[in-house]
Amino acid sequence: MGVPLLRLLFRKMWNTKWLTLSTLLGLIVAVSFTVSIPMYSDGSLKRVVATTLKAESEGLPAGSLIMSYQASGGTKTDPAALTAVNQYIVDEVPKEIGFPHDAYVNTRSIRSTEVFPEDPTKVDASRTRTMSIVSMSGLQDHISISGGQLYSDQADGDTLEALMLEEAMYRQDLHVGDVMEYPVYSGVDVTLKVKIVGTFQLANENDPYWYQGFEGMMNNLYVPDQVFNENLLNRLSIPLHNSSWYYAFNLGEIKTSQLSPLSDTLDRLNVELYQKLKDTKVDVSFGSLLNDFRKQSLQMQTLLFTLAAPMIAMVFYYIVMNARQALDKQQSDIAVLRSRGASTKQIILIYLFESLILGAIALIAGPLLGWFMSKSIGSADGFLTFVNRKSIPVGFNFDALALGAAAVIIAILATLLPAVSFARSSIVKTKQKQARSDRAPFWQRWFLDIVLMGISGYGYYMFNQRQMLTFQTGMTTDELQVQPFLFFVPALAIFSIGLFFLRVFPWLLKLIGWIGKKWLPVPYYLSLTQLSRSSSSYYPLMILLVLTLGLGVYNASAARTIDLNSTERTLYKYGADVIMRTVWEGTPEITRPSQGGSGQGQGGGSGGSGGGGNPGGRPGGGSGGGGQNPTPSKVIYSEPPFEIFRKLDGVEHAARVLQTKGNIIVSGRSAGQGNVMGIDNVDFAQVAWFRNDLFPTHPFNYLNFLGMNESAALVPSTMAEKYKLKPGDVFTVALGEQTVEFAVYGILPYWPSQYPDQTPFIIANLDYIYDQVPLIPYEVWLKMKPGAKVAPLITKLANEGIELYSVDDVRSELAAQSKHPTRGGVFGILSLGFLVSVIVSLIGYVLYWFFNLSGRVVQFGILRAMGLSRKQLTFMLLAEQILTAGLSIVLGIVIGKIAGKLYLPFLQTADNVTTQVPPFRIVFDSQDTLQLYVVVFVMLLMGAGLLFWQIRRLRVHQAVKMGEER
Repeated sequence: MGVPLLRLLFRKMWNTKWLTLSTLLGLIVAVSFTVSIPMYSDGSLKRVVATTLKAESEGLPAGSLIMSYQASGGTKTDPAALTAVNQYIVDEVPKEIGFPHDAYVNTRSIRSTEVFPEDPTKVDASRTRTMSIVSMSGLQDHISISGGQLYSDQADGDTLEALMLEEAMYRQDLHVGDVMEYPVYSGVDVTLKVKIVGTFQLANENDPYWYQGFEGMMNNLYVPDQVFNENLLNRLSIPLHNSSWYYAFNLGEIKTSQLSPLSDTLDRLNVELYQKLKDTKVDVSFGSLLNDFRKQSLQMQTLLFTLAAPMIAMVFYYIVMNARQALDKQQSDIAVLRSRGASTKQIILIYLFESLILGAIALIAGPLLGWFMSKSIGSADGFLTFVNRKSIPVGFNFDALALGAAAVIIAILATLLPAVSFARSSIVKTKQKQARSDRAPFWQRWFLDIVLMGISGYGYYMFNQRQMLTFQTGMTTDELQVQPFLFFVPALAIFSIGLFFLRVFPWLLKLIGWIGKKWLPVPYYLSLTQLSRSSSSYYPLMILLVLTLGLGVYNASAARTIDLNSTERTLYKYGADVIMRTVWEGTPEITRPSQGGSGQGQGGGSGGSGGGGNPGGRPGGGSGGGGQNPTPSKVIYSEPPFEIFRKLDGVEHAARVLQTKGNIIVSGRSAGQGNVMGIDNVDFAQVAWFRNDLFPTHPFNYLNFLGMNESAALVPSTMAEKYKLKPGDVFTVALGEQTVEFAVYGILPYWPSQYPDQTPFIIANLDYIYDQVPLIPYEVWLKMKPGAKVAPLITKLANEGIELYSVDDVRSELAAQSKHPTRGGVFGILSLGFLVSVIVSLIGYVLYWFFNLSGRVVQFGILRAMGLSRKQLTFMLLAEQILTAGLSIVLGIVIGKIAGKLYLPFLQTADNVTTQVPPFRIVFDSQDTLQLYVVVFVMLLMGAGLLFWQIRRLRVHQAVKMGEER
């Protein structure tokens, strides 16, 4: 590219600096948004890996790799092949895996045999001892000698020095200094002498070095690996029975891009081992763990990209719209260049180099902004809620940069292709094109809007049939279940409805013009005329506003809906902030001796002398003795002190809540087993979580019903409907051996922690139940003060002698859910998408009107010269803004809400759509809508400001002139 063309390029970029800067901003946002997803996914994978490694390190460490060789049928092992495979495992395998290892050990053994004491007078020879000679590499670094001394690295003839685990020596009834004869029968006929020179204990029982456990070490005589290899295998040619190699790799720093290559390496490992030494194989591998990581990473990236796709597409649309504006402004310049000898190639090169310069800047700045975006995604705790939690380890990776480059290339192609068609145009063709500016856009000619509406309608049908909701995010129903298509299809619906509105927009203008042509003032009539003649020039701005605001409303509602329903499911499940179950002391009550062979008792363990109290509240079953043995018939419980719970620091209120099973009897017929909840109505009102819209009247009214009569009970609507129960009806519940009569005082659909579709429930007065039946252990429900911790309560109760069986903290559960990477990713992407859509719509609106107004200076001059006052011109342009931007804004918000009403009910999963408790509800938060209104107000204010500024600086004598509109 020549210097003159470069000079022309930079001059062109300077002359259109605002358009160039806005295009650059769009590119940076597109790149940053695109790269933030793999960055976040990679960082969250590290968090998932860390959590998984911690969870799966109960037995073998999660990064364990065990390879073994088992000699077949006592055949002699080829020493060269054994050396080759050992060298490969020691030198090559760690390089191929590419991660540091926390432990390595090579364990070798010869075939175990029955050993005999050399001196039967010192050792009990009557015992049978089957032992094995074993070597473990690096053993001396992981033990402490507890008796005798460390073995020698040199063998004295056929006598070997060996160590034993201290406990093993006691079990085998051996002592330091004993010499055992070890006959070898396989392959060679030789009897080894093994002298026990010392005993050892483990330096650290939790060291991954001891991967084989300790029970298998009880029959082993440990010799140095050098002695084992040189003396036993090489000099005496004793066949090797078994060799295993163990690595504990630290996968904490694994990246998404490493999953597939590492998985392939592990798959290939078996082949490599077998080629070097037959019968060598991989016993334990972390390949399945890698596949789980890869699956989770792929699911997360798929989910987040699907959520982000509409926003990324919107940013690309903004870039294309900007480029189109720039080209429309420069088409006359391009035509002049063509007429003065510039070739099509040269003109295309100018635009290509401009795109490349902007793309290069975006590739540098985009990932940096993307890094901050991914950090923001990681700190998302809800929609537009970012908390200062431990940040995920986000870093730059090849996948992110490759996607950023792909985004730049797509953007360059999107802006370059229109420039190619302009570059091929002559002045004549350009003027013809300008003269035909009222021609319908291609999507109207090809009915693309109708097609897209049909596709989004088909998507709705598929959702309705539950055929498209198959994507799993790896999260349980109680945490979060998000179907990515539920964000893609509604975006398509918003876009297609917006396009369809633009199809009818000119007809709407004509209708308004026809209705008001006789009474409309001149400025408004001029606005209608301007819009109807050049409506297609307003389409890019209008569709941008519809898309951004529609997506903003939908995504905000989706995020709020997901967050609220996920939280409410958990709150309903627990019922209160904290549920404590204490251990109740109890003693079995002995009745008269049972007659006959055997009987069935109800005895069960209880706290104190009787064992641990059953947290379910009912005594466990115990078989009665036969003959004349006394039979425990029931357990007499003593209630632990309750008042102490009320006085605990951090506790606002405490309530006793009995939860037990009972057989419900209605009109003499069994209604099956149900949950009986006994409560103190005043205390329960203070601690329980209620969602008021679940009840026909306020839930406290039902609690008041319980206070009206001691035998009052609340029953679920499903049970009342099935057995035709009405208020005042009496029914019976069998609790153990006693029956209790209740009167129906309230019928309600739900109750905290109860699921009526699974099991009917009875809510009754606790003291009334205790008057009728012996004490049954109850739970303690606590309402906590904000920020109060549970751990100090447990310590305080322990000091008071109250032992807890279990503690459930709903706040811990909600905190754990909020830290799940998928949840953070969903809310982070939706929050960022909302903010990006707001920024893009604001900048797009302001720029569009700036260039629209600056391109119509001549028209304004003519109108002013014809006698239109500044006030009338201002009203004319304000009417244009209201009819274009105003209508688009209203339409975008309305379509977004309609899309939410239509598609958001499908956020319920297929398995819980009919049974979800509490029922699913869609949320449109007024705060989000208010934020949108503020943005819209700022947009219109800036548009009006631009308009007034343009009109005030208008000089009629400068505007009315011969020549082009510049």
